[in-house]
Amino acid sequence: MPINSFENYPMSWKPSIDKTKKPIYQAIAGQLEQDILNGVLLPGTKLPPQRELADYLDLNLSTISKAFKVCELKGLLSASVGSGTFVSYDALSNAYLLEDTKPKQLIEMGATLPDNASYEPLLLQLKSMLQETDYERWFGYGRAGESLWQKDAAIKLIRRGGFETTVDHILFANGGQNAIAATLASLCKPGDRIGADHHTYPGLKTVAAMLSVQIVPIKSENNEMSPTAFEYACKNDNIKGIYLIPDYHNPTASCMSVENRKTIAEIAKKYNQFIIEDATYHLLGEKPLPAVASFAPEQVIYIASLSKSIAPGLRLAYAAVPSRFKEPISKALYNLNISVSPLLAELAARTIVSNQFEIIIDVHREQTIRRNQVVNRHLADYTCLGADSGIFRWLLLPGKITGAEFERLAAQHGVQVYAAERFVVGNSCPERAVRVSVCAPETLEELEQGLMILKRLLNDLT
Repeated sequence: MPINSFENYPMSWKPSIDKTKKPIYQAIAGQLEQDILNGVLLPGTKLPPQRELADYLDLNLSTISKAFKVCELKGLLSASVGSGTFVSYDALSNAYLLEDTKPKQLIEMGATLPDNASYEPLLLQLKSMLQETDYERWFGYGRAGESLWQKDAAIKLIRRGGFETTVDHILFANGGQNAIAATLASLCKPGDRIGADHHTYPGLKTVAAMLSVQIVPIKSENNEMSPTAFEYACKNDNIKGIYLIPDYHNPTASCMSVENRKTIAEIAKKYNQFIIEDATYHLLGEKPLPAVASFAPEQVIYIASLSKSIAPGLRLAYAAVPSRFKEPISKALYNLNISVSPLLAELAARTIVSNQFEIIIDVHREQTIRRNQVVNRHLADYTCLGADSGIFRWLLLPGKITGAEFERLAAQHGVQVYAAERFVVGNSCPERAVRVSVCAPETLEELEQGLMILKRLLNDLT
């Protein structure tokens, strides 16, 4: 029996466990998961200290620790040194953003899609390829040794994004998220920890959860990752690396200063941390800033996805990988993919080498600026963060409504937006905000219709 009486003792969680069910730690973990899913324990709730819970249940401390670890690896709990263990704010959020089918009867303003009016150069290039006499080679397996000139194309695109590298560092992946998955699979073991902004790309969260890698939220200052907080995590949180989106951060639309890029790179070198630099949005602006990889090329896995700058249907990303990481990441990519599509890799390379990609980027930017002018006109009375060349904006909500509540409200009125809760990491408190995709609506008229609905809902809240 417990030594102390807990009848009137304040505890945020007093589970009732059937000790005949073995192993007991799994019974505790199962009860904890159910209480979170059923709303008994709300996101942000601080759990009792493990020793206190062990006394209450008359169990060994190690049993409680194992139960908590099971739930941590599922993303249900977040623990930090000196602060305790909390129910994660993202425990109940859905991080899978791109639905299997387009939302019915909803104006899509959630998924980050580029406009679909800029693809003519790709079409012309593809038609030309398929008229060649040996066109059948595009439909077989690709081999890495046959793609040296395609790696030259990768170098050209990456240089355009603010980073100089060489062909011996280049790997191909089936999109940016695929490259992230291969990196985590090769550089981390189950239970390892990596740092990320307190709101981050949901694709990182889903991959980390699949691989049982924990994400530690790194605090921000002035809407960008704090170098001081990063160094603290290196010393105290046992992280192995961090994930960054320095340019047009998803979802907050912030841009990391050159000074912070340099400082974070120096900290990574000091503590031998790897950095995954997601360069998906590097080409949205006319003059990209130097990549973080420029300041720590031996620490940074630089991932240049073509999904937002050229076309998501290419399903291609170029990864510039430090020599010491290249073999394990290459093997992980092979095991995940076998190879990328020879047809799409060749199409992308020809589009880049011929400079047609510059035309696509320019037309994307023109279309995006035109759409953002509509956004600015309708949401002028509200704080809607982001640049006019950005394909999404970060809308801060008035009143006391949460992002999740506003997402549901908007859907009820016919518009799909994504709440901050979908992007939040661990025990970070989500902002009262939603991400609004500017280019996902198929036409300017549809965008305007969606914005009118959002504005009416916002006006009702003020």
